[in-house]
This record gives sequence, structure tokens and C-alpha cells, in this order.
Amino acid sequence: MNQNLSKKCLAEFIGTFTLIFIGVGAIYNDSVQHIGLLAVALAHGLAIACMVSATGGISGGHLNPAVTLGLFVGGKIKFSDVIAYWISQLAGGVAAGFVLVAMFGDKGKEIVAHGTPDIGQGVLPITAIAIEIVLTFFLVFVVYGSAVDARAPKIGGLAIGLTVALDILFGGPLTGASMNPARTFGPAVASGHWANHYVYWVGPLIGGVLAGLIYGRFLIKEDKQTAS
Repeated sequence: MNQNLSKKCLAEFIGTFTLIFIGVGAIYNDSVQHIGLLAVALAHGLAIACMVSATGGISGGHLNPAVTLGLFVGGKIKFSDVIAYWISQLAGGVAAGFVLVAMFGDKGKEIVAHGTPDIGQGVLPITAIAIEIVLTFFLVFVVYGSAVDARAPKIGGLAIGLTVALDILFGGPLTGASMNPARTFGPAVASGHWANHYVYWVGPLIGGVLAGLIYGRFLIKEDKQTAS
């Protein structure tokens, strides 16, 4: 791995670690202090807004395998970099999960399991997949429209974070509104909570691909950059 790619991967690791660390922590706070869905949504959204802004100049601030896949489909990243990004993102999620388990002591696994996205009561897996497809489509569409497109207003971090928050306000009670395989995979590895895990790969990856095809291949400004 060349030095430039190593820096990108480290940025992706740190940014994804932050999302999982803050996200699971906010869900735990809701369980003991009843801070509410809005606060949980804002915690996730602010984590993404801050870390996308901090890592955008280094790695592009993907912090999500579905975003990386969507940008690959749109021709914005090489396949070899996709694999490196995915490994870094998943590793960041796993590291955050284990740090949280250690921090919370005897109830660590239980707390992290509770913070692992899962489908709500009465929600069918196929419905959950559809919800994750739509929510992730919104997210990757906004990534293109606010950070990638040459016509974008360059408010990527803010717009992307707000999209995560608004998605959670709708989808949180239904699927956990993961939109991100790393957000589910990291806590699942650390806690052993694998219920309906496939939903959080199938849905987000399809959503990312659809956004990549529609925005990255059709709506993007004509003089788009090639993958580098």
C-alpha cells in the first residue's frame, strides 16, 4: 500500500470509528436518560458532519462502504481503493465496538448489542431492506450533490450529516437507519448481535449503487473527473 493510500485509509478508519463510538454511546444515553430520537439522530448526524469535513480533504470522507461503492459505480474511485477503504471502514467500526465493550465493563456487550441496528417490532426483513435502500439512496445522492458534483455548493459535511439525521428520524424506529454496513458490522462483531445482519449489507449497498448510477452516471456534470 502506497503512503498516500495509507493516509486515506487511516482517515477512513478514524472517521468510521467516530461514527460508531458516538452512535452507540448516544443510543445508550437514550436508554438511561431518555434523550429521545431527535438527540440520537443529531448525535449521528453531527459525528458524520464533523468527520466528513475533517477527512474530506484526505480520503473524500466516505466513512461508509455503501458510499464508497456508490462512488465507484459513478467512476470516482478505483476498485483497488474500494477494497482498501472497505477494510479500513470495517476495521474502524470493529475497533469502536470493542472499545465501547471495554468501557462499559460487565454490561459492555449488552450495551453495544443494544446499539447495533436491528429491525423494529413488526417490520418484515424485506420491508427493512427496502427502507435501507431508500435511506441510503438519499445519503449517497446527497454525497454526490453536495460534495462530488463540480456544481456542488461545497457544504458536503453539513449536508451529509443532516441527511443522516433526517434518515434516522424516519428510519430509526424501523430499522435503526444504519445506511452503513460498517455501522452495523462493527458493533455486531464486538457484541455478538447478528440478528438480521444481512439487511444492513443488502439494503445500503443497493441504495448506494442506485445513487451512483443515477447521479454519478446521469445527473453529474458532464466534465466529471475520472477515478484516481
